[in-house]
Amino acid sequence: MSLTPQLILLIIAAYFGLLMLVSFLTSRGADNEDFFVAGRKSPWFLVAFGMIGASLSGVTFISIPGVVGAGGANQAFSYMQMVFGYLVGYAFIALVLLPLYYSRNLTSIYTYLEQRFGVSAYKTGAGYFLLSRTMGASLRLYLVAIVLQKFVLAPLGVPFWATVAITILLIWVYTFRGGIKTIVWTDTLQTLCMLTAVTLTIFAIGNEMGKSTGELLALVGESDYSQLFYFGDGWSDPNNFFKQFFSGALITIVMTGLDQDMMQKNLSCRSLGDAQKNMYTFSFILIFANALFLTLGALLYIYSAHIGLEIPARSDQLYPTLALQQLPPAIGIAFILGLIAAAYSSADSALTSLTTSFCVDFLGFEKSTAPEAEKKQTRFRVHVAFSVVLFIMIILFNAYNDDAVITKLFQITSYTYGPILGLFSFGIFTKRQIRNESVLLVCLLAPAAAFFINWGLMAVGINIGFLIWALNGLTAFVGLWLISYGE
Repeated sequence: MSLTPQLILLIIAAYFGLLMLVSFLTSRGADNEDFFVAGRKSPWFLVAFGMIGASLSGVTFISIPGVVGAGGANQAFSYMQMVFGYLVGYAFIALVLLPLYYSRNLTSIYTYLEQRFGVSAYKTGAGYFLLSRTMGASLRLYLVAIVLQKFVLAPLGVPFWATVAITILLIWVYTFRGGIKTIVWTDTLQTLCMLTAVTLTIFAIGNEMGKSTGELLALVGESDYSQLFYFGDGWSDPNNFFKQFFSGALITIVMTGLDQDMMQKNLSCRSLGDAQKNMYTFSFILIFANALFLTLGALLYIYSAHIGLEIPARSDQLYPTLALQQLPPAIGIAFILGLIAAAYSSADSALTSLTTSFCVDFLGFEKSTAPEAEKKQTRFRVHVAFSVVLFIMIILFNAYNDDAVITKLFQITSYTYGPILGLFSFGIFTKRQIRNESVLLVCLLAPAAAFFINWGLMAVGINIGFLIWALNGLTAFVGLWLISYGE
């Protein structure tokens, strides 16, 4: 059986048929509360497992295996240093942020900023989320679109813009009714598909090389790719263990704990206790999942050397090249399903959270006395509008991208999430009030200040790496202190 574009399309169609069935079964009678927080009745264990796919996304599915060899063999597994830091971040979310959100019965986490500081801080925080998540979701979907375009739709004469439009339309169709109520279930299915694809690829490489699973793991362990802790040239090295560890903790707090997309699933749990159990379970499964991806990455490079394959110029293309052109067709099928599952488990919740934030934070759904049917119609239009925005952003990224997608994602979000980190930190760790008329100006200047400070440090040979997140949040915090008063 040859893996033709027509066969791949048939498989994708069957997969989305299954998602549509899940959507139909879960979205019957869904109202706005179901769309936003699933009626606060989601089983915590489903949320925990489904969040794996949303957290990893198509970026991890393709980029992380490629990263293993892209930065040099001696830095291969150093990404796990950041992953270990995730545990600290998730503990902070479970013990500090979730109790804060549940005690205030929030639908949008940015409502906290209104309760703590006022309308200006609230709108500023929510606005930065919309910007950050729109860019992040667009990057993730872009990664999937270029793979589908290159290996599936381009041979059929389909232009890139049509590939993007189809990709977004499929997400919209199965999320517009049920929202989070549907996504809790579809993400569980998609996480399972993604992890299954990685596992099957590892087994297939073992079969092609005539080695058992144990022998493969030993091969990885004996290779240069297995170095876990990396200290490099000390603090000046961006991959230094301490930098990566603390960056991982901070990234987790910001991109999960202060992100409406990820927190919306947690807020759909029945109670604070269930949400905390979900967070602890999710964090430990995520360690295993990332280790699995890095193991796959090492094997992809080892197998490429074994068959004499030239490594693609872009590391993002290594996994799809092997899965679709070198390994048995069944692995190509598993790869396509895993890629689609990984990308859509992230993008579907992103689209839903963008709709939720705009409806709650900017259209005032929770305070509105408009009829439910009218709100539902407005929510529908917002959902469509954000779909169009994602389409435009992906087309723009296609004209610009020249690097590994995961690097671009972190570069962008390290600046756009900074003001959110500053606002929440100032609210949680101080008792001071801020002058609302100056909040927006501070939050606009803070990322610019962080950029120029980082530029100055780079000029003297100091590379702070992903700690730019901390620098950005700190500049926002200092700016807020300067416009604050009282205790």
